[in-house]
Amino acid sequence: MFKYMLEGHTVPPRSLLKTPAQIEGIKKSAEVNIACLDEVGKRICEEMSTKEINDIVNEVTYGAGAIPAPLNYEGFPYSVCTSVNDQVCHGFPSEKVILKSGDIINVDCSTILNGYYSDSSRMYMIGDVAPETKKLVEVTKECVELGLKATKPWGFLGDMGEAVHTHAEENGFSVVKEIGGHGVGNDFHEEPWVSYNTNRGEDMLLVPGLMFTIEPMINMGSDAIYTDGGNNWEVYTLDGKPSAQWEIQVLVTETGTEVISY
Repeated sequence: MFKYMLEGHTVPPRSLLKTPAQIEGIKKSAEVNIACLDEVGKRICEEMSTKEINDIVNEVTYGAGAIPAPLNYEGFPYSVCTSVNDQVCHGFPSEKVILKSGDIINVDCSTILNGYYSDSSRMYMIGDVAPETKKLVEVTKECVELGLKATKPWGFLGDMGEAVHTHAEENGFSVVKEIGGHGVGNDFHEEPWVSYNTNRGEDMLLVPGLMFTIEPMINMGSDAIYTDGGNNWEVYTLDGKPSAQWEIQVLVTETGTEVISY
């Protein structure tokens, strides 16, 4: 570790590295998290309101004895984020937002069980989605998969970041810069802040025990975004073109990486 510090690399403090007991608790939280998105996937359909998605998450989460992490987090008023089409993230569930054919939606679910946190999101395509929009969703998932493949013990977060933005840009898309991933497990948002615009060999050293999210937000058009001034939460693409995001929670191990939630 000292060698890496002398070379100028950021080394995670021991407090960020998860113990076996913590990992076990986080995995149990992740079981609930995954179950929420599985259930959404079974029931999501045209003519459903995004509030109904919030209801499903509450049903599964509370039914398992867990708590939805977003609810009342820094004033966020719902149990899940539902971001439709040009919404980049933090979309508010609403009775007035009705899913229709051609829509894409990111459902971002975070769970607390016995004090341990899990966090993941999935994209859902509703009805007949335009080919270019479908490509955006698929390429974004590929970005996450390539980022995971590049995440290896004693590598660097930048290795993952380069894999993500290279693939997105090669397909004609852009990667949001201002919002990234984060450490997670013992708290909702821990260090490190995770960028997807960094380069190989940059950013934090990937030490076994480090846990974080890979969740790039990929835009069809420009990477420029803005936040709704009325609620200070919902983020949109500035050009009104669609945005997509998949999120997985990963653990760096001695031999590779383990996906904790997806």
